[in-house]
Amino acid sequence: MDIITICILISSLSFFAYTLFYFTSTKMKGEFERFKLEKFGLIVIVLQFLGASGLLLGLKFNLLLILSSLGLALLMFFGVIVRLRLKDGLKVSTPALFYMILNAVIFVYAIK
Repeated sequence: MDIITICILISSLSFFAYTLFYFTSTKMKGEFERFKLEKFGLIVIVLQFLGASGLLLGLKFNLLLILSSLGLALLMFFGVIVRLRLKDGLKVSTPALFYMILNAVIFVYAIK
């Protein structure tokens, strides 16, 4: 298994876990309220689920890998922006930044 496949699996499984966590934890919904984005919580979660699914299917179909990794990188970019606007510290902003970079790397790999 090569490094990019490992990156894809890490990202995909993390977003699947985040999706599950949204439906099983009140903390996640509370975060969307804190962001003043509670109306968009379900949309964001659906996009993350689709992105995670697309990453896995992208192991077979490169176009899905390109679209999914770009979509997740953009979603996490906006997550970083929200965290900056709320003046969240580096510790709580790091996951969004990490997944933005991870999916950007996957995207760059996929378009080559």
